[in-house]
Amino acid sequence: MIRLEKRPEPSKVWTVATPLVAVLLTMVAGGIMFALLGKDPVAAIRTIFWDPLFDPQFAGYSRPQLLVKAGPLILIAIGLSLGFRAGVWNIGAEGQYIIGAICGASVALAFYPADLWIIFPLMVAAGALGGFAWAMIPGILRTRFNTNEILVSLLLVYVAEQILASMALGLLRNPEGGGFPGSRNLQQYGAASNPELIAGTGMHWGVVAAFIAVIFAYILLNRHMTGFHIRLAGQSPRAARFAGVNPARLVLLCLGLSGGLAGLAGVFEVAGPAGQISIDFNIGYGFTAIIVAFLGRLHPVGILLAGLLMALTYIGGELAQFMLGLPAAAIQAFQGMLLFFLLAVDVLTNYRVRIGKGATV
Repeated sequence: MIRLEKRPEPSKVWTVATPLVAVLLTMVAGGIMFALLGKDPVAAIRTIFWDPLFDPQFAGYSRPQLLVKAGPLILIAIGLSLGFRAGVWNIGAEGQYIIGAICGASVALAFYPADLWIIFPLMVAAGALGGFAWAMIPGILRTRFNTNEILVSLLLVYVAEQILASMALGLLRNPEGGGFPGSRNLQQYGAASNPELIAGTGMHWGVVAAFIAVIFAYILLNRHMTGFHIRLAGQSPRAARFAGVNPARLVLLCLGLSGGLAGLAGVFEVAGPAGQISIDFNIGYGFTAIIVAFLGRLHPVGILLAGLLMALTYIGGELAQFMLGLPAAAIQAFQGMLLFFLLAVDVLTNYRVRIGKGATV
């Protein structure tokens, strides 16, 4: 007989081991999936995790891309983790990311072709405010009408995608683009561009903001009363109320911070790597950041490492598609396995598996 038995307190060993075990199980399950697709599983895993960093043929391009891909993932995941710790479930970061990019690009294009130093700071402010405002919709509905922020924030992603398509085809479309959808290329508009700060490293202002967010979140959670309230609300909502925590204010704070950081990620991306507002601008960073947040155990330093790992799967996945002919859907499934196995193995943090009448795991 096999059953789960509640632990007296969470296991410290499994708390640390869970992400590592989840990654190993993902490699095994992913290898089986690749084999069923007729590909060499060892070659596929090596191409995803090893070649982008250590193969001289690819490392020169792939290593800088690691920071380019990790920046928005870390920035969004840090914001999400604050809410998740407090029991506020913002699943719509993808929509906030899109709105932030639209707001930032709109500011830049409104000034075009002026070459003023203040344009980029205004873009950053507009992007953060756009993401913040979009996150306030589920926040206000939750606090005023007790709606479910999971459903509202998720459904708003599809609204944001329709706004994105409308902007790419309408108000923000490049008048000199020959009728093709998409805005002007902001990388070619110096005052609105977000170039590499150190050539050949992939480091741009979005990556800098991600590192600052990690430091800020660590200090907030460990050295500030607000961080204590966030942790207390997630662990014991009733105790938090007795401690004087205002639940509505905490919901708005967590959603506002996560929305603002997602909006920042959007504006840094549209001004940098993406370069323009287009129909396919969003590539799922907001959803992937959920995996990053949980893979990092909702801890700022853990999220930093998890963001780099997930960025590696993006780069390695693209390389595997090119070199081995793997379908994009297989790479997305591989990334999704990380969250699946993480949540599955995480059960062992709070429960032990009892086999028969004696042995336990």
